[in-house]
Amino acid sequence: MTELQSTNSGLDELHTTELLTPSVVAKSRGALLTIAVFEAFKGFAAVAASLGLLSLAHKDVRRLAYALIGHFHLDPDAHYPQLLIETANWIATTNVYSIFFVAVLYAVIRLVEAYGLWKDRVWAEWLAALSGALYLPLEVSHLIAHTTTINACVLVGNLAVVVFMVFRLMKRRHEAEFESSPL
Repeated sequence: MTELQSTNSGLDELHTTELLTPSVVAKSRGALLTIAVFEAFKGFAAVAASLGLLSLAHKDVRRLAYALIGHFHLDPDAHYPQLLIETANWIATTNVYSIFFVAVLYAVIRLVEAYGLWKDRVWAEWLAALSGALYLPLEVSHLIAHTTTINACVLVGNLAVVVFMVFRLMKRRHEAEFESSPL
């Protein structure tokens, strides 16, 4: 057997072996579905929060906050009641409809992303990688300002999703190049 035939035989064997094994992209489908469910959860939570905020549009939110603090016999100067009062003051001085619009837009993006990830669409992987990467600088600065285990876990989780999406996109490109190469 000539050297050329031996080399071609080895390449054919390599192509056959790679074609018979499941792709890396197919193996990571379970993780992708988990991320899709989490994104859908975030989308539905944003819808619920925005509807709750919209229900406060024509209410005296400050009075409601003080009534809630009084009902539970909390100290208004304590940390969490004070946080509730500050949030009520913010809601009272803000255009609730514009916040509602932004929250609904966020929810639509999360739900569209979840659908695309569930259906294994490349555009959804790009959207997940880009939107996750946009949050990383904010999460790092938030972690520096408020170092807690929860904030660290959020940062690590988001970083893991971004790395996973970039990995899948790179593997998709590699598999597409492999499939398009002549045997």
